[in-house]
Amino acid sequence: METLSPKDVTQLLQAWGEGNQAALERLLPLVYDELRRLARSYLRRQSANHSLQPTALVHEAYLRMVDREPFTFTNRAQFFGLAAQVIRGILVDHARTNLAEKRGGAFQKVELDDALGVSQGKDVDLIALDDALQGLAAFDPHRSRVVELRYFGGLTIEETAEFLKCSPATIKRDWSIARAWLFNEMSKTGAAEQ
Repeated sequence: METLSPKDVTQLLQAWGEGNQAALERLLPLVYDELRRLARSYLRRQSANHSLQPTALVHEAYLRMVDREPFTFTNRAQFFGLAAQVIRGILVDHARTNLAEKRGGAFQKVELDDALGVSQGKDVDLIALDDALQGLAAFDPHRSRVVELRYFGGLTIEETAEFLKCSPATIKRDWSIARAWLFNEMSKTGAAEQ
């Protein structure tokens, strides 16, 4: 496998953003393992009966990212930020499809880790989480984006700060406030305690 410096990866991301498909083909093997690690980490928090596998999630994310309008990347964090949005969309679509198939039966559950204020082992409804995130985005898009990048994208506090161009202290504060708000919203419907 080809080994490139972070600067080379950034250049490939920029070339892909400018529409260079050859750059994407060269880039994918370099970020594939990281995307799979993120997918495995996320899916590990979901209920045992979840039907998506990390490889399928990464492949679907890749297909959706390739079909998007060109996007100008300035760094790795922006790429993983986009990946977080795409992965969130895939997981929510999957949960909604399962719910529709069951005609209102059991929701697709995911474990909402301590990061969102729920103790380990508690399940939350992914659709309820998405709805709550959309509610948060309606009046505080920045904090909604922080949650999306951290929870769905697996970015660290520092990577999230770099992506959103603010300080790590701001991200820590926004992360804490957003977690509390989401937990409160989801508790109203019982989604955080089921």
